[in-house]
Formats: sequence, structure tokens, C-alpha cells
Amino acid sequence: MSETNVRAARPRYAEAVANFRIEDAIARLEGDLMGKVNACVECCDRHCGENRLALRWIGADGRLETFTFEELRALSARVATMLKAEGIVAGDVVAGLLPRVPELIGFILGAWRIGAVYQPLFTAFGPKAIEQRFDTGSTKLVVTNSANRSKLAEITNCPRVATLVAEGETLPAGDIDLRKMLSESSDQFEPVMRHGDDLMMMMSTSGTTGLPKGVPVPIRALLSFAAYMSDAVELKETDVFWNIADPGWAYGLYYAVTGPLLLGQATTFYEGGFTAESTYQIIERLGVTSLAGSPTAYRMLIAAGEDAAKPLKGKLRVVSSAGEPLNPEIIRWFEAHLAAPIHDHYGQTELGMVVNNHHGLEHPVRHGSAGFAMPGYRVVVLDDAGRELGPNQPGMLAVDIKHSPLMWFTGYYKKDTPSIANGYYSTGDSVEFEPDGSISFIGRSDDVITSSGYRIGPFDVESALIEHPAVIEAAVVGVPDPERTELVKAFVILAKGYEGTQQLAEELQQHVRKQLSAHAYPRLVEFVKELPKTPSGKIQRFILRKAEVEKQAKN
Repeated sequence: MSETNVRAARPRYAEAVANFRIEDAIARLEGDLMGKVNACVECCDRHCGENRLALRWIGADGRLETFTFEELRALSARVATMLKAEGIVAGDVVAGLLPRVPELIGFILGAWRIGAVYQPLFTAFGPKAIEQRFDTGSTKLVVTNSANRSKLAEITNCPRVATLVAEGETLPAGDIDLRKMLSESSDQFEPVMRHGDDLMMMMSTSGTTGLPKGVPVPIRALLSFAAYMSDAVELKETDVFWNIADPGWAYGLYYAVTGPLLLGQATTFYEGGFTAESTYQIIERLGVTSLAGSPTAYRMLIAAGEDAAKPLKGKLRVVSSAGEPLNPEIIRWFEAHLAAPIHDHYGQTELGMVVNNHHGLEHPVRHGSAGFAMPGYRVVVLDDAGRELGPNQPGMLAVDIKHSPLMWFTGYYKKDTPSIANGYYSTGDSVEFEPDGSISFIGRSDDVITSSGYRIGPFDVESALIEHPAVIEAAVVGVPDPERTELVKAFVILAKGYEGTQQLAEELQQHVRKQLSAHAYPRLVEFVKELPKTPSGKIQRFILRKAEVEKQAKN
């Protein structure tokens, strides 16, 4: 069946919105949110009995191992037994500082099995970032491996450490030998039942605009995660699914671990680091049909060239993108060279995904659009006074809490949450509605540039730059200017074979001017080797902007 015919068979978006009932979403769970639910049961135990595949794991050395739901259930029970022996009880926060190995999924599920709260730690974090998260969650125990253990030695009041040591490695003094404990622990452990409002994860914001804040995730967030996997990713039983996002961050933990397992579908882990070559190889080796990741990763696939993509053309059924806006050039390239529909999805650590170009629902998909509110959410655009705006009126994207039954975020952990007020959660992102009801992304409110009275979204300028063959990646910020308020400045990473000359800078300026408008082109262009990013790959424009302000102050 062609993609066109498949799309015709999909539910219409308007009907999905009109027919949404929270009771139907709740009915997808086995447990009772009023006090008899367990996240491990929902993501593992209830899918046992059919010898179903739960995990495809490729090690850093290239070996492939597979695990069934039954095997993950046994592993989670051993973890829960170990946690209980260490005094962990329901509600305690436990952290994982491990690469993408099977033991990581076992630890996550085992924490949920005992009713504990799982806290993800990205393996690229340094001691300060880890300590800040321990302080946030009052973390009681952390599991790690030898490669990451030294980071914990610098942390004041470090929680109890369980270390996964390989053969021949020495266990640090005082640590729990995780491998030994798991081998000796029982593979039977009765799940601890919880309430839907009890926590299952302790997340932290990415820290793009300040210190990370704790984001408590309740068990009832599973309803939203399931809806995203069904409506937006359109995960099918016949799919081979791979979300390349790291589970140390929200998109990876929510939708590379929790989401597929919740639907009873296998997920994929690759222990090695990201490269275009390894990604293409794994897609071909496993027969991946549904891929999820970030625009940063997809730009690296494009940079590898057309020949690298050629063997996989037509193999991917759907591709999902999240983390930052998806540039139209990436969409066109994937269509031309991979014959794969790639759709932009929008969300936050605090929300999960809420605005999507849904693979599973029939609606118009425009290049450059973040899509439509996911059924179960009502999103609005607010002006500075908190009033709802209509089409083509730029404002702040917000969630109407009262009319969003899938909304689970109620505030930061033990902190004030000024973004929740008057029945709305304000995302901090500038957008506008299109006449068809879709959302066009402008930028974070603090990223929007004001120049000569015009409001300029950096995303549009960056997208125009990326369409030029010389440009691999770009970041655009506003630089203070006494005449125009701000000047548009572009920081550009060039493709191989191009040199950062004044002539090329002028060519890029004219390219953007022609693509957008006379007021939006970058009057300043700087060629750079790299851009500041969060560990999850989001460009930190505020660092570039701050450096420009400091540079001006010195002159």
C-alpha cells in the first residue's frame, strides 16, 4: 500500500479532537490511577506471556542482543530486590548515570517496580551538573559504571553508589557491586501499587535560560506519552522503532524508553556515540522503519552526503523530529534522498509533546509549521496581557490547563512556577496561529530579535541560511545597536570545501534577503567551527548573545 493510501486511511485530525475522551485514554492502562497503578507493570509486566521482543541492543563493539518483556521483568525484579536491600522505598529518588546498556532499562523499570522515582543523568554531565540534580531530588542512590564513577568522587554528600564493573575492573571502595547484586537477587518482586499523582520521574529542565529546575513527572503522564506514540509517531506493531535521543534527557526517556514499552513495542538502544555512518548502518542492519531524533542529528546525516543515504531510500516509513524547530531544507532533503516523510513535533520537558505534525492523523502539513495541538490538549496564543489571540498575531504559546485533560505538569519541584497563571501554562516560546489552526514557531521569547521596529524570528533566518549549499548549521541572534535596537547576526558553520570569505558572507546575506525580506537578513556574519549547545543538542543562542554584549562593552 502506498504512503498516500495509508494516509487516506488514517483518522482525520478534527474527528480525533472531537472524539477525544480522557476515559478512553485511561482505559488503555491496566492499572487504576486512583491507587492501584505501577509504571513497571504498564511498561513491562502486562506485555509478558507472548514472548514479545522488548529491546534490541547494539553494543559499542557492534554485537546485537535482544531481550523479551519477560527478561526485562526478571531484570526489573532483581533491581527492585537490590533497591529494597539498600533501604529504598516508594517515593525515594534514585538516579541512573549509565550509557545505553540493557542494565539502564532494567534499572528504570526496577525503580518503578518498587515505587521509586527515576532521575536521569546524561553521561556527558560534569560533577556540578550532577550535584545540582542530586540536590534537587534529594537523591538516595545512583547507579553508574566505571567510566563515569570518577565524576561522583567530586560531589559533596554523594548518595549511595552502585557501580556496574566489567570483568577485570576494580570496584571502588564502599560501592555496591551492581552486577554481583543483580546476579544474586531474586527475579520475583511484587510491584508496589501507587496513585496516578505519585511521581515516576524527577526530570530537570535543559537549562537554556538559567539553572535547571526540577520537573516532577507523575504516573498519569503515561496517558500523554501513549497518545504521542500513537497519534504523532504512529508506532505500529510492524515497525522497527529507533529513537536515537539519549535517555538522559526528556525526549529519550519519555519516548525512547517509556513510550514504546508502554505500547508493548520494542525499542532500540545503541551504546556507541552518534555518527552519520553508524546511524545509517544500524537503520539498514535492523530494518528500522520508524526513526525519531533531533534536527541536529538529521543535519549531520545530510552532511554525510547523498551517496550515504542512497542505499536506504524508501526504507524508512516515518521519521519524527523534536528538540528544536525542523528546518524546511531538512524536510525537502529527506523527501528527495530518503523518500521518508519527516514531521516536526514540539514539546518541553514540562509537557512532553503537545504540538505535532501527526503521522497518525490526517491533517495538512506545512513546511516550517510545528503542527497542531495533540488531541487531549488545547493550546492558545497569548498576548502580553494574557489574552488569547487569533490567526497571524504573534504571541506566547500556552496550554489551556482546564481544557487539556492530558496535561500533567503542575509546577516545578519545590519552586514557584510563574509560567502557570490564570489557568494557562506559558511555554516561553513565541508562535502564531495560521488560519488553518496550525502553529508556526518564531522562537523563544528571549531569542526574538527586534530590529528597526520589526520582530524577527531566528528560526526563519537560520532556515534560509541552511538552504544555501555552503551552510551546514547556523545560529542567529540579535546584537545591540543604538540605531536599530538590534542587528541580526548569523554564526555559520560551513560545509566542506567552502571558505569563510567576505565574498561568501555577502552572498549569504543576499541569499537570506531574497528568501525572506530586506529587514530580516543578517547584517553581520561570522564563520565558526562550532556552536554552543546544551548536552541535548539545543543551540544556546543566549551564550552567543551574551558574548556579543560583553564584546561591545569592552570596545
